Amino acid sequence: MSVKHSLLALLYEKPRHGYELKTGFEELVQGMWPLNAGQVYTTLDRLERDEFVTSPGHDKKDRKLYTITNAGQEELWSWLEKPVGRSLLKDEFYFKFLCASHVSYENKQTMIRNQKETMLKDVLHLTHLKKQMVIMDNKTMKMLIEGALLHLEADLKWLDMIADV
Repeated sequence: MSVKHSLLALLYEKPRHGYELKTGFEELVQGMWPLNAGQVYTTLDRLERDEFVTSPGHDKKDRKLYTITNAGQEELWSWLEKPVGRSLLKDEFYFKFLCASHVSYENKQTMIRNQKETMLKDVLHLTHLKKQMVIMDNKTMKMLIEGALLHLEADLKWLDMIADV
């Protein structure tokens, strides 16, 4: 997740001050990834240094406002167009399973069962969240949740597959 680019996306919409960016980010992700205020201001400092944002001044409450520059918009578009690489074999559970096999760990079935239980809890949580997104008519977040559910479904099938080995 790129905080830098999410702040640029929010600034593309309209000029904002730091706290507005923090709350805008949390609204964008439906509160699923809280953002530290310090991270917002550190990122804004870097964005300003790199000339991706500029400050036209302060608002009526003396809060520093930020706007996206042309260079910032180009950076945002470039990031949006670039495909995302995935570390498919660097999943922590995959590595645990690899290590357990390497040392002839005898409780691999328990390991797998515990992982499945955790994933099933995630499925329940995401299913509940998906229903909330339907009620809120948030189609984009609903699609993201559906994608996460499909990944979990595939991982659960893989756990069933390795449980038989």
